[in-house]
Amino acid sequence: MNSQPATAWDAELTAVARRHLSAESAERWAALLRPCARLSALTAGTAGAGAVVVGRLGGEPELPPGAEWPVWEGNGPLSFVASVDCAALPTGELDIPMPSDGTLLFFYFDGQLDDGEALVLVGDHDSRPGARVRYVPAGAETVVHPTPDGLTAYPEVRLGAELAASDPGPWHPATADALGPDPDEDVQERFSDAVELAWGGPYHRIGGHPAPIQNPVEYEVAHAVLDGRAPWHTPELRAEAERWILLAQIDSDPDADMMWGDAGALYWLIRPEDLAAKRFDRAVFTWQCG
Repeated sequence: MNSQPATAWDAELTAVARRHLSAESAERWAALLRPCARLSALTAGTAGAGAVVVGRLGGEPELPPGAEWPVWEGNGPLSFVASVDCAALPTGELDIPMPSDGTLLFFYFDGQLDDGEALVLVGDHDSRPGARVRYVPAGAETVVHPTPDGLTAYPEVRLGAELAASDPGPWHPATADALGPDPDEDVQERFSDAVELAWGGPYHRIGGHPAPIQNPVEYEVAHAVLDGRAPWHTPELRAEAERWILLAQIDSDPDADMMWGDAGALYWLIRPEDLAAKRFDRAVFTWQCG
């Protein structure tokens, strides 16, 4: 098999694969890589180097005047998690139909009001109002909305973005297909560790593959959307999983005092056609932790 040249954004992970896997497995795995916009905190040093602020963790959201703060009826207001300026992202380099401008804002019922008693679970349809995505079109008038009583805003962390490679994760069926039948477990473990080390953390991102902590995230969403009718490892579930793409992943992050369970992550997934139509009300939320 002829090796395909790696592009700038996938060069590092492709090199990791070639160091740890057979030539055939490395090329199959590298073909699964997808571009994402990796979001990282801007330090005083990087901000001074001309870095563009593409978004923020925490702080207080800017919404149109009179806009209602998202509320989960019967439980209370959601916490503001993050905002992203779509015009500042490398949207032209991503493989999903992101808006070219406007702002995305992410909200989540994080347990501050009830000490974590009410959980937002992908399989519980009644809990879905506990995580929301708001889209504010470019040019719309906005004002800072103060955090509702009873909630403490997360510390604001400015974010920059860079184009990066994302892989499906070690438990994804596509990864199993790429590595072939009966892979050496020691080799596979060393390879997975090397991929994790190359990426580092936190794993905040827009687009690309989710970075799972437990099951493949797309399959978790697909299983819930199908109301559990399709068992795991069935063609029906795989077909449904392939209809969902990652919109955003927000990790636990000590800089923003964000801890989702045991070092977990928040995920918002959406169908490509709904993303293209800016139907962010149709995004589906799930979360995982260790």
